[in-house]
Amino acid sequence: MQVDMHYYGTYAMARAAGLNEEACQIIAYASQYVDDNAFDDEVDFEDGARIDSESTAHHPVNFKNVGKLDPQDQRRVWVPFHFFPGNEGDEYTQQLKCTKNSLIAQEMVSNHLSCCTSEFGLHLAGITAHVYADTFSHYGFSGVSSRGNKVHQESFELDENLEPEIKDYILSKAQGFFDSRYELFPNIKKSLAELFEQSQANIAEFGGALGHGSVATYPDRPYLSWRFNYEDEGRTDSGWRHNQETFLEACQELHCFFSHIAKERPEYASAKSLSFSDIEPRVKEILAVQKPKQGRIDAWQCAARAGAFGEKTEIPPYSSQVWSNEWEALKLPSTKSDQANKANIYKFYRAAAYHRVYVLRDLLPKHGLVVN
Repeated sequence: MQVDMHYYGTYAMARAAGLNEEACQIIAYASQYVDDNAFDDEVDFEDGARIDSESTAHHPVNFKNVGKLDPQDQRRVWVPFHFFPGNEGDEYTQQLKCTKNSLIAQEMVSNHLSCCTSEFGLHLAGITAHVYADTFSHYGFSGVSSRGNKVHQESFELDENLEPEIKDYILSKAQGFFDSRYELFPNIKKSLAELFEQSQANIAEFGGALGHGSVATYPDRPYLSWRFNYEDEGRTDSGWRHNQETFLEACQELHCFFSHIAKERPEYASAKSLSFSDIEPRVKEILAVQKPKQGRIDAWQCAARAGAFGEKTEIPPYSSQVWSNEWEALKLPSTKSDQANKANIYKFYRAAAYHRVYVLRDLLPKHGLVVN
């Protein structure tokens, strides 16, 4: 999913569930920031205190991040934050595959709901929303480099009802993604081999073998119906994937999750809440919008201004710089270490650290899945 769902759609679901504007913005911001928080850094305070960032994303097409293709790092970032293991199947690689709304993902949601009264509870709710929502779009792929993620590039089929303009747009974007991947790969393959002291043959193709790189952004487009064939002979045909249906399921589950948070955190409850059945027709309309990202954002904004999710409101525009600037402010000589506790960025890092440890060292091992 992209910012239209992880921020604007998440904000709308939280608002309809009965949370006030402050809570909605924190939750939605944390949800999208999971995708934008792709750097490692630290803050050293004059009194000796120190804070380390918690990376929740990596963008491997950025040459600066080639080190983030380390298999160990994949397990600490891609697995817990983007391709939550469904723990289904008999083989380990099958169990690592993300599964839509899996029982183990539901257990994660339930656990994090019990933490919603903590100081970083809303930030954790946003991270939870991101991870949970992605199970409805990333299913069938895993967060580690694996041939099980690779697909036959000539096998794609797109819904014949796609508008010609948007079909051309999707295909051009996908081709640009694939071109950049293959142009960059020969250059970074040697660098990766040198970095990890491995043979080049052992370095997996970061685009086709990691996550859903082999299918570009097809899983992220709410309106798209599509299918493809895996290279894996054991699971060839993906079957038709109807993103609009699965994104709608995600919206319903997020609305339910946020409704529980509104009950647990009454200080963040608004004066009005709506049932999902009240908003479902409008959500369906938005998810059916066949437009690039900004057009889909505009659809969420238009509905919010019309009062589709409660009181008429404008969803505050998202900018990743807001929390990034908070982080830079913590580095100023005049900033005291105890001031960090008030910063959203530090609360986000606390929530991210909690989520990572819980998933990798508690939840997954509890179900017999050792990842890190």
